[in-house]
Order: sequence, then structure tokens, then C-alpha cells
Amino acid sequence: MRLLAALALLLATPALAEQPFPTPNANPATASPFAFAKSGAKAERAKHAEDAGAKVIGGEVAAEGAWPWQVALLVGGAPVGTDAQFCGGSMVMDRWVLTAAHCVHMPMEDGTYADLNPEDIAILVGTNTLTPGAGDLIPVEAIFRHPSYSGDQFDFDIALIKLSRAPQVPFQTIEVPDAEYGDLLNQQGVTTIVTGWGLQEGAQPSPQLRQAQIQVLDRALCNTAMLEARAEDAADGFGYAVQTLGVGEQDAYAIWDELMAKAPDAVSENMICSGTFEGGKTSCNGDSGGPLVVPLDGGGYIQAGIVSWGLSATSGHGCEETALFSAYTNISKFVPWLNQTIEANP
Repeated sequence: MRLLAALALLLATPALAEQPFPTPNANPATASPFAFAKSGAKAERAKHAEDAGAKVIGGEVAAEGAWPWQVALLVGGAPVGTDAQFCGGSMVMDRWVLTAAHCVHMPMEDGTYADLNPEDIAILVGTNTLTPGAGDLIPVEAIFRHPSYSGDQFDFDIALIKLSRAPQVPFQTIEVPDAEYGDLLNQQGVTTIVTGWGLQEGAQPSPQLRQAQIQVLDRALCNTAMLEARAEDAADGFGYAVQTLGVGEQDAYAIWDELMAKAPDAVSENMICSGTFEGGKTSCNGDSGGPLVVPLDGGGYIQAGIVSWGLSATSGHGCEETALFSAYTNISKFVPWLNQTIEANP
């Protein structure tokens, strides 16, 4: 993007920005999915139809019994319901849940980040409906966040949760791919399905699990789209700085081009980009940590990704419902860490 385009955007609507779910803000009490639910902000937001909702956007209600590996992360000690649910996850072994690191790692008031304590979370297994008495609500024994994940970035967004016991209701585990198979799945056009709980259109709460069929998109194309969005968002400050400092147009062009060249990719090699070319189908707040699965030719499914981050709405509330894609942690990149963690904690 050239300087003239940047200056032209000074009067434009702010661009979309990539955000983990939910959109972080300056208040630590609501800056993580867990804190968002525990503080009551999720329930409060549901009262306002104008706020964008947390949902599998463009999806449909899943049949009861479908996706039997799906679990809900709930605030520990809270009654089962939509207000207490803050993330999703998947059963990968009878006592192990796979989820996103940003679901279990949250900002503190002093600006640092820390993992949640096991007693802060309960896992609901064996139901597609978030209602009291449904499924099996299981305490957590231990939480394992990937050591390379930090709260101020999106990469390495993966974690394991060990349950205190095996579920006492019917459920299934979901397989994850190794690195070689993962490369085959992470190809443009591969069909994927994302599932999760959240708010309906108009931010109305729903206790029912939802699903949406989307497809893997080329990572380079997604990064190009994100770079354009970032550039538009940065244009205001850059144009103001150029005007205020009196930088010449030719120098400004050179500085801007260098900035664009140094900008890191938003969708790293550890991520899968999935959505639709027409937009309007993606994951959003409340779906974090949930599974992105691929249907297999011979029947069954394999989990390729974990709901990680997406585009925030221009209003600053919730997700952009017309977004072309969201980003998912590429599980195949982390199989050695998963195996090592599970084997070291029998």
C-alpha cells in the first residue's frame, strides 16, 4: 500500500483486526474467555441485541449425540448453562481434553499472565445442550499449557486438560493427525466442520451446540488479507505521523514499504486458515478451544484444528460476522508435545 492510499484512509472506517476470542480489552476482568464468563459480562452482553454474538456464525443446530467428543469448559462451581460456558474442547483420551491455551491462560491486574487453577474450571462431557442435569460435569485435575504460548500473541495456542476421572456418560474420543497427514489436511479446499456453543444472531444465548461446514483456505491468501487489514488499521497513525513530522513523500513511501515488508504473518505455519470465499461462516467468541474436524472418505472424522482467533467487528463488540475466515491451531504441529505431556502425567 502506498502513502496516498494510507492518507486516504484517514477518514475511513477502522479496519478489522485479528483478536483471540473474546476480543481482549484493557480490563483484566473481561480480557479472557474465562474472565469474560466469570465476571458476568457474557450474561450482560446477551441482554443487548446490538452487540455481536458468540456463535458458530452461519451454522445450524447440531443433532443431539452428534460430535460426541465435544466438551464445554465452564466456570468452576457455577451452574451448568450458557452464562458459565466460556470455551470448548475435545476428548482425545478418556481423561484428556484438548483446548486452546488462551482458554486457560489469562491476564492479571499487574499486566502479567498466569494459568488458571484446576478448581477454576469444570468440564461438561456427553451432551450438546448446556442445561442443568445434562451430561457429566467433571472436575479438573491438572492444566498443561504449551510452554511457548504467551498471552500477548497468537502462536502455540494449544493446551491439555486432565480430568479428575473418566466420564460416566457416553462419549467418544477424536483422533488427531501426525505431521505428514496434517500437511495433507491443510490444503485449500479441504472440507472442515467447526462446532461450538454461543449466542445466536442478535447476541441471544442458546444452550444448543451448533455446527458449520467451511473449508481450508490458502494460508498465503489469508495472510495477504490480514496484511491489508493491518495496513488499513495502521494508516491513521502513519498518515498523521508523516504530516506532523513533515516527512517527504518519497521518504514516506520508502518507510511504509519497509514497514509492510517487516510485518510478520498473522497466520503462522502453526495455524490453519478456514472459512468460505463468500464469508459469513466462521467461529467466534465462546467457540474458542473447540474442534475443527475433517470428514474422512471412509467415514468418521479427524481433528485438524483448534478454534484460536478471528476478526473483531468494526464496532469493537464481538466478531465480524461477514469475515471470510478464522484461524485454528494446527494440531499436527504439536503431536510430539501432546504425547510427551500425556506420557509424563499418567
